[in-house]
Amino acid sequence: MPVTAVNTDTADLTMTVVGDFPAPVARLWRAFTDPRQLERFWGPPGWPATFTYFDFEVGGRARYEMTSPRGEKSRGAWEFLRIEPETGFEVLDGFVDEDGKATADMPSMRMTFEFTETAEGSRVTCVTTFPSEDALEQMLAMGAEEGSSMAFDQLAIVLSDLREYAQGKGTWTELLDDQHVRISRLIDGPRELVWRAHTEPELMRQWMLGPDGWRMTVCEIDTAPGGKYRYEWTPEEGVAGEPFGFDGESLLTERPRRMVSTEHMTGTDYPSTLNDLSLYEEDGATLVTVLIEYPDKETRDAVLATGMTDGMEASYARMERVLLG
Repeated sequence: MPVTAVNTDTADLTMTVVGDFPAPVARLWRAFTDPRQLERFWGPPGWPATFTYFDFEVGGRARYEMTSPRGEKSRGAWEFLRIEPETGFEVLDGFVDEDGKATADMPSMRMTFEFTETAEGSRVTCVTTFPSEDALEQMLAMGAEEGSSMAFDQLAIVLSDLREYAQGKGTWTELLDDQHVRISRLIDGPRELVWRAHTEPELMRQWMLGPDGWRMTVCEIDTAPGGKYRYEWTPEEGVAGEPFGFDGESLLTERPRRMVSTEHMTGTDYPSTLNDLSLYEEDGATLVTVLIEYPDKETRDAVLATGMTDGMEASYARMERVLLG
């Protein structure tokens, strides 16, 4: 884990997060000062950030928004107070409305980022200073510590060469907490085609089949928010298994970057999950990430025990072979 320490000091009104990474200081600095890289990790899983403005100079400002799986937005702004290239910078961070005006009932915080060289690579130390104990408690209750740790975990991926990071992993599953699972797979192909493979029925029928011996008999999808979808599969003759299907509703679509939907097993009273699909392209390869929210730990464990990860790997391998080969 890249996060080596998270400390909250109620006397000093500070929260300190320290992360160590096997990358040089210059590379770590670029990740924090290039908005396209910064937005890949600054928002915690399920709330990815988009920096809409970034004027990186003393007195300059940056604006960002984080979007939940259901489309709610949390907006913030930075004012750059100090910049020392490849050493550190300091910002005043606060919540803003859609017009960029400070939100009166939310605190502003001073944040310092310091970058140092280590024997294994580099370290970033982020110190957030709050204006009052109430403000500190308010942000902790909103998950500030957990969100910062998750952001640093995502930074490790940003700092890695994508192909090198995913080499030989196939489809892998990470348990984030009792309700959230992150499933990832690198697809050797462009994001636009991978997006189409997830949204066009004629392409989906060719790869979204799980293990060999199954066929997709129903594939109906409307990706517009509020649109419905329905998929059904049946085994080929001589293959064990019973037909099954899923249905759900599209909640958020940002082509070709992100799509969020509910998922329910058709004909059952099983609770629905929330599936948050995101695609990121680097050097012609696309990282597919699915963040799944389950209603509880028992449902999470029951679904994973079905061999879902192996089935997804069979499908993604087929996508590369059939659509991108």
